[in-house]
This record gives sequence, C-alpha cells and structure tokens, in this order.
Amino acid sequence: QLQLVESGGGLVQPGGSLRLSCAASGFSLDHYAIGWFRQAPGKEREGVSCISSGGANTEYADSVKGRFTISKDNVQNTVYLQMNSLKPEDTAVYYCGAVTTPPLEIVTTLKVYEYEYWGQGTQVTVSS
Repeated sequence: QLQLVESGGGLVQPGGSLRLSCAASGFSLDHYAIGWFRQAPGKEREGVSCISSGGANTEYADSVKGRFTISKDNVQNTVYLQMNSLKPEDTAVYYCGAVTTPPLEIVTTLKVYEYEYWGQGTQVTVSS
C-alpha cells in the first residue's frame, strides 16, 4: 500500500529552524515528484516546494525562497524540507504529496490538484 508519512514538525521560535521528513513506503520515489504543501487555519492548502523524481529539479514558492531547501534521499526513500529563518507566518500543517512522473519526463509542480497521494500532515508552529 502506497503511503507517505511526514515527521519533524514542532514548536520553534522565530528565526529558528526545523527539518521535515516525508518517508514513502509501498512505492519508490524514483517514479514520483514530491511536493511540500502547507495549510494554515482558515486558508487553502498552498504549495511550498517540490522536487522532481530524479532530484535534479526543484521549485519554491516566493514566500520561502532563500529560506527553505528541499532534498531527496533515494536510498532512504525520503524527501526532506529544511526550513531556516522561520517566521510566524510559516505556521501551518505541512503535508507532502506525490505525483506520478512518466519516464523521461521532468515534473515539478506546486498545484495541489495535480497530486495523487498525500500524507497525514505535521504541525509547524513558529511563535515566541
């Protein structure tokens, strides 16, 4: 059974850092692009960052460029989101999603509707 499990969320002060993990089971990340999304109370889910199946292509939302870094470990079948210089407005539930990548194609997308599989989410709270 295909499953994504997020971890690494928590409470951090403004300016602090967290590293989120998205562990995949039941399938290989070699054939999927992975995206990180977040949803704050009362707001729609929004794309934060994504990485192609091969790991060479990435995309970031303007709000996190220069602060967040996405990476992929194919051996561990895990995608990471390193979040630095966190701000209160980064507070949200963070989700990872997977979208199938056809052979020889490069897929990076921050569009929520294009993702097929989702994890359960992990809470990130940035507050003093």
